[in-house]
Amino acid sequence: MCVVCGCGTGADPETVHADDEEAGTSHVAPTSLNGELHYGAGVARLSVPGMSEARAIRIETDVLDENRRHANRNRAHFASHRVTALNLVSSPGSGKTTLLCASIEALKIRRPGFAVAVIEGDQQTSVDAERIRATGAPAIQVNTGRGCHLDAQMVGEAFAHLDLHTAAHHARHAGAMLFIENVGNLVCPALWDLGEAAKVVVLSVTEGDDKPLKYPDMFAAATLMIINKIDLLPYVSFDVTRCIEYARQVNPSIDVLRVSATRGDGMDDWLGWLLPPRVEPRFRTWKASSQRRTVLQRVR
Repeated sequence: MCVVCGCGTGADPETVHADDEEAGTSHVAPTSLNGELHYGAGVARLSVPGMSEARAIRIETDVLDENRRHANRNRAHFASHRVTALNLVSSPGSGKTTLLCASIEALKIRRPGFAVAVIEGDQQTSVDAERIRATGAPAIQVNTGRGCHLDAQMVGEAFAHLDLHTAAHHARHAGAMLFIENVGNLVCPALWDLGEAAKVVVLSVTEGDDKPLKYPDMFAAATLMIINKIDLLPYVSFDVTRCIEYARQVNPSIDVLRVSATRGDGMDDWLGWLLPPRVEPRFRTWKASSQRRTVLQRVR
C-alpha cells in the first residue's frame, strides 16, 4: 500500500524499511489456502518486506491523519466558496476525461453560467488538462511524479490557482462544481480524503464486471458508480447486473448510473445527480483499517 512505502509523504522508503530491519522485524508470512497465498490476512492487511504490521499501521495512521487535516481545511474552504467538489476515481482508460468533457459541455446547456473547474491528476504530462481547457473550463494539472494518487495538500494548492477560489468569483456565482480527476488507480486513492463531497468511481465495460470484488476499498468508499462505455456492451463480455450486485455486496448504499459519454446515454441522469440540490457533503471519511476489514469480511 502506498501509505507505508512513503509516496504520500515524501519519505524515503528505504529509510522507513531500514528502521524495521534494525529492530529485527520482517514482513508477514502469507496465509496459504487452496494453493493461494494471501498477504492481506493480518491485522494491517498488507505485507511490506522488512516492516512489521505494527509499524505499517503506525505509518498509515500518521500519514492519513495529517492528510485528513488538510482535507478538512479543503472542505471548509470549498464550503465557504459554495463549491461542490467531486473526486473521480478509476483505473486508467475508464473514460474519466471524456466523461468530464461531455459533462462540461452538457452543463453549459443545462445550467448556463454555472461555474465548473477541474483539477487533473496524472503522474506526468498535461494532456488531460489541455483536453478540459479546450471545452472552455479552467483546469489545473497536478503531476504526482512517482506518486500513485492525489492527496489533500495537492488539491488545496491547486484550488488556490483556480478562479473559483477568488472572492470576486464567489460573488458572481451561486455555487460552483469542482471535478477532481484522480490518478488512474483503483487501489490507493480509496484511502485519501481530498475534502470532496463524494467519490465517484468510473468503471468501463471493457474492464470486467468483477472489479468491485477485486478492489473493494474503492467501491466501498464511493457514493456513486458510473458504468461507462455502455455503447460497447455488444462487443464485450460484461454483465451489468452482476457488476451492480458485486458493488452492492461491498457497498449496499452505492448509487449506480449507466452512461456512454461518447453517445450520450445516461447523461441526463448523470446531470440530475450532479446538479444542486442532489449533491451534498456526504463523503464518508475512510478513517481506520478496522472499517476496511469490516467491508472485506462482508465480501468474503
